[in-house]
Amino acid sequence: MDLSSIEIFLAVASDRSVTKAAKAVGRVPSNVTTRIQQLEEDLGVSLFSRDGKKMTLTREGETFLTYANRLTALALEARQAVRPLAPSGTLRVGTMESTAASRLPAALTQFNRMWPDVSLHLTMGASRDLARAVVTDALDCALIARPPKTMRGDDVGFEAELKALEMEPVFVEDLLIVLPSGHPAIKSAADLRVGSIAALEPGCTYRRIAENWARKSSVLPTSEHGSYHAILASVATGNTAGVMPRSVLDLMPWPTSVQTHQLGPVETLLVYRRNDRPSAFNAFHEVLSATKGRDIRLATN
Repeated sequence: MDLSSIEIFLAVASDRSVTKAAKAVGRVPSNVTTRIQQLEEDLGVSLFSRDGKKMTLTREGETFLTYANRLTALALEARQAVRPLAPSGTLRVGTMESTAASRLPAALTQFNRMWPDVSLHLTMGASRDLARAVVTDALDCALIARPPKTMRGDDVGFEAELKALEMEPVFVEDLLIVLPSGHPAIKSAADLRVGSIAALEPGCTYRRIAENWARKSSVLPTSEHGSYHAILASVATGNTAGVMPRSVLDLMPWPTSVQTHQLGPVETLLVYRRNDRPSAFNAFHEVLSATKGRDIRLATN
């Protein structure tokens, strides 16, 4: 058992897919599969149950997840102990609300524990607004969602701002249309039996993707909401479909089984200015990389 195998395990546990995990850790899917199999052989148990391409943690996998998180955190502390970054000052981090809820708590807790003298300021907003804030030096870095290639010509300004920044993929989200209880399964927006689609503010990439999907076969309006809890409440009325990443839905209470429709994977990028990073940025970057995939599972255990 080595640290890289544990990091691969955490990526698969987070993304529930070998293909998505391979992309997250920068490996080919066959290598990820091999490393997971080797880890299972080493431990003598099956860590995942496999249903087609979907990977779900077994009971033994859930138990091992706790120790895997501890081991990666301890490895990070060991690296910092022998090679301290000595960060200082203030770090201004922007993030989408969904990322703040489902992905960041472990990273922020670890960062604060390791570097209590750094003042970390968190700002939440829509991807378009966050990218602009990094370009104008209102933020040091931000976690944003970028639309798929087929949509990038629709917002030239947003793409121009991204080209002025360094971009690094850190997470992959499954974007969903969440349907009211009892709504039949759908294949396209034409199958929706609701009056509107609930989403966040116009600068939200997830909203733009959902609106682009809907207008191909429907004329449904978008109802704007201030939070994902408000979106879920609107879906519960029975006349609205909501848009949100699966990682957020997994954290939220739902009284009955929920029907969803996948819009596809969406990358979360860490964006920052070239050659203009405060001393705390590298420390934050390393902590963020080491804690990928920890929050969703820990929050639902």
